[in-house]
Amino acid sequence: GQIIRLAGQGARDLGEGKAGDLLLEVHFKPHDRLRADGRDLLLTLAIAPWEAALGAVVPVNLPDGTLKVRIPAGAQSGRELRVRGRGIPSDPPGDLLLEIRVVLPPAATPKARELYETMAREMAFDPRRESEA
Repeated sequence: GQIIRLAGQGARDLGEGKAGDLLLEVHFKPHDRLRADGRDLLLTLAIAPWEAALGAVVPVNLPDGTLKVRIPAGAQSGRELRVRGRGIPSDPPGDLLLEIRVVLPPAATPKARELYETMAREMAFDPRRESEA
């Protein structure tokens, strides 16, 4: 934690002595989704595969409201998007850094499984070959 000293704001010495200093120890509880890095705020943003492939405008819930962020077409997991001025308020304000995480829907229904099988047949895509290039 951080110690803050307030001079002359503490308890008085015995008798008529002058007041001592008040020491405050401040601890911050970590946020469940946001992390601070200096003035910047970091957030992992989960998106669907079609939002990553096609691009989309997605809502991002922040403590001060909802922000709409444009995801560029072809976004990959691990890509970082910067929203200037939406970090910790200061002079100058920090930025909001969004790390993209593409989340696959489960093949939990026959229809979902059929859609995945159609993609496997129709798309000539090998992620191992793509990452080796």
